[in-house]
Amino acid sequence: MATDEAAAPVKRPRVTAEREREVPTATLQALGDTGYEALSMDDVAARAHCSKATLYRLWRTKAGLVSAAVRSSGPVRPAEVDTGSLRGDLITVAERLARHAPEDSRLYAALSHAILTDDELASAVQTALFRPDTEHVMRFVDRAVERGELTHRPAAADFLPQTMRSLAMSRPALDGTLLDPDYLGRFIDDWVMPALLHT
Repeated sequence: MATDEAAAPVKRPRVTAEREREVPTATLQALGDTGYEALSMDDVAARAHCSKATLYRLWRTKAGLVSAAVRSSGPVRPAEVDTGSLRGDLITVAERLARHAPEDSRLYAALSHAILTDDELASAVQTALFRPDTEHVMRFVDRAVERGELTHRPAAADFLPQTMRSLAMSRPALDGTLLDPDYLGRFIDDWVMPALLHT
């Protein structure tokens, strides 16, 4: 007959907050090294110094794990940025993109093909990164309307979030260099602001 001790469920140790913060970093490092298709829970667990079972308790699928890691490196939120001008807000976002260009470029390279072939991953990344990215940048535009900088939300604003992200993906491929603040500043002053102010 089983004893009470034998029948009692095994208590698994809880994941510490510090360890949970290490998992996204480990995931992004592994993703950059191997690409999405070759990414394994075993590799991430080894890098994060935790068990594979721990990962599966927190994230049931590889796509879920990757989307959580992508979310951890997500866009600047409107509440964190309010310079008082649309140009200032966009320059602040541009500076963040430039700071994270090395990591982001590897991330996009690792995900680009997988997003086209894996519907679960595509949905997860869109939810974690691209949709919030769009909402946040559009909020900067709406604040400019509220301040009177713009008379309305220009049609050109619809292309702004995708265009800013696409620069991080395309510049390394086109000319072998990463985004930098000067390049993004010229992009905002010479292309973005004229398009927003004159539509």
